Amino acid sequence: MREAIKLSIDNVKSGKGGPFGAVIVKDGKIIAHGTNEVTSSNDPTAHAEVVAIRNACRMLGTFQLDNCDIYTSCEPCPMCLGAIYWSRPARLFFANTKKDAADINFDDQIIYQELEIPYQDRKLFTKQLLREEALEAFKLWSTSNNKIEY
Repeated sequence: MREAIKLSIDNVKSGKGGPFGAVIVKDGKIIAHGTNEVTSSNDPTAHAEVVAIRNACRMLGTFQLDNCDIYTSCEPCPMCLGAIYWSRPARLFFANTKKDAADINFDDQIIYQELEIPYQDRKLFTKQLLREEALEAFKLWSTSNNKIEY
């Protein structure tokens, strides 16, 4: 955890992004790290946890973090929490809370609220289109013998 916190502090001092750091640990050793690179990479998905997951998966040569732990300097936002669940680590540890983040204007509460609302009623205009055409990919997937399930 101290390494994730150190990364978050160093990231602020360097001016490369927000005050967030994360590390992935396997067998007691740090195998990957990430810092918030949103502003330095012009990538709104480049949160510390996502960067660390990408680095760990690349290093391990897999899309899942079996038997790994994630340490992050702050309670993950909804996007990062989703990515963490998709990567399937063994455990997640965090330091600062989402309230601590909100107190310095990193407030994700609107996203948590919007997730609970039917898509038609969300603040971001959302409309479903061409479902029948899109279902073709799902039908192909469900019958394919050439897939890796995850």
